[in-house]
Formats: sequence, structure tokens, C-alpha cells
Amino acid sequence: MTTEPQPRAEEGEFLFADVYAFVADYLAQVLRRRVNGSVATWCPRWWEHPEAGARLSAMWLAFEHLRHDTALGMSTWWLHHADPHLRVLMDPDLGPFAACSPKDGHTAYPFDPLPVDPRPA
Repeated sequence: MTTEPQPRAEEGEFLFADVYAFVADYLAQVLRRRVNGSVATWCPRWWEHPEAGARLSAMWLAFEHLRHDTALGMSTWWLHHADPHLRVLMDPDLGPFAACSPKDGHTAYPFDPLPVDPRPA
């Protein structure tokens, strides 16, 4: 995973020290979903999936920014950040955890990266 960003002075301190703390101490505690592998799925070792790490980091940073907006911040975060990312992350057919399961655990890199042709000269 990449180096964690530091908060700007005007934003104050981050509520969560890093993305792992955000997922473990907030997201995993708040979300109560049927993660049976057919409706939705999750990988308990989410940090080993590059796409999941990138999406969850984006969710964490958006959360840290929007939590300062006491009027609409959390609603904005859920509607425009959490919900779309969670739909992709937890998709049992197309999401990054499609080969994993909360019960059986992590499957290391079951899919190849996207193909990329060399750039023309």
C-alpha cells in the first residue's frame, strides 16, 4: 500500500490513523451485510487486493474530509463515496473479492491484471 497522506493543518487531526484503522474500527463495525458470496462478498485480507486498498483509501480520505461538514458531510460521503465503492468492492462476480469469501478467506491474485499493449513509438 502507498504511504498514508497527512492531514492539512486546517483540517485538524485525522479521526483514524490510517486506512486499516478506518476499515477495522469504523467500516467493519458499521456495515452489517449478508456477505455469503452470492449476494455480496468480502475478503478479510482486503489489504492484499490493490484495487480494494485504493478504493478503501479513497473512502477513508473522503470520510476524513467530509466529516467536518456537520450538515451534509456524512450523507454526501455515504451517497457519493461509500455506496458506489462498496457496490464494486462487494460484487460477488466482478469485484476484487470475487474469488474470496468471508468464511474461506483470501485467494491471492486469482485474476490477471488488465492487459496493456506497449505504447506506440
